[in-house]
Amino acid sequence: MADTTPVWERVRGMVPVSLCDWPGKITCVLFSGGCNLRCPTCHNASLAWNWASLPGLDKSAVLADLRRRKRWLDGITLSGGEPTCVAGLEELLADLASTGLPVKLDSNGSAPHVLRRVLEAGLVQALAVDVKGPWAMYPELTGQGMAADTARDALAEVFALALAYPGQVYFRCTKVPDLTAADLEATRAQVPGDLSLHFQDYVEPRCHDDFS
Repeated sequence: MADTTPVWERVRGMVPVSLCDWPGKITCVLFSGGCNLRCPTCHNASLAWNWASLPGLDKSAVLADLRRRKRWLDGITLSGGEPTCVAGLEELLADLASTGLPVKLDSNGSAPHVLRRVLEAGLVQALAVDVKGPWAMYPELTGQGMAADTARDALAEVFALALAYPGQVYFRCTKVPDLTAADLEATRAQVPGDLSLHFQDYVEPRCHDDFS
């Protein structure tokens, strides 16, 4: 069934200032609710699977705040959940772009056709895509949300996008406990050699999501 929820109803979290969500930039981070995966190590479980239980944000107030703080921010990061699951994502990104700030999108890479659309439309200036681990481990790493062949095919399309939009798309892998050193080497080998893959340390999820 198609999601008919108005797009701003899905914006359920905000971190006013972050120094780590867009490398080298000071950003405001917005979080959209909903995700197509069930990763057991998810840091934003409430947003991913129970987003309607979280308080909503007022569109006008958020955009006014971003415009007011524009001189101190380098950009906006839209994270999740998984933003490509949101119907009307382009509308949301256009609203954020209307502030005059660059926009970065975080994604699990499962919807390359959506990522292609937003890149072609110039709605994002940067795209961060997760590579969860070796393709064979994707069912385990995503809570059976993504099969190995599905992951391989989807990320192949995203790798092609990265080559078509040099400097705009980068990849990251979180070193979750189930990944061994050999698994990390296999993950790196999956990414074309002319594309970078950043390995980030795993931090235990909080008991409660906190976006204040």
